[in-house]
Amino acid sequence: MASQWSEYADEITPTAVLLVGFVLLVFPEPATSALGSGLLLFGAVWWFFEWQRP
Repeated sequence: MASQWSEYADEITPTAVLLVGFVLLVFPEPATSALGSGLLLFGAVWWFFEWQRP
């Protein structure tokens, strides 16, 4: 079971960053919205980087 999850670790972590960024972006506070948009940008770049790796 552990080896099954380790195969997807490169995809799970950037996806979690994207989800946290989205939640912070939706929260109606300027500081969290700015942090959330930064996390979304970072998570998207990280996700595309991991997607191109073999």
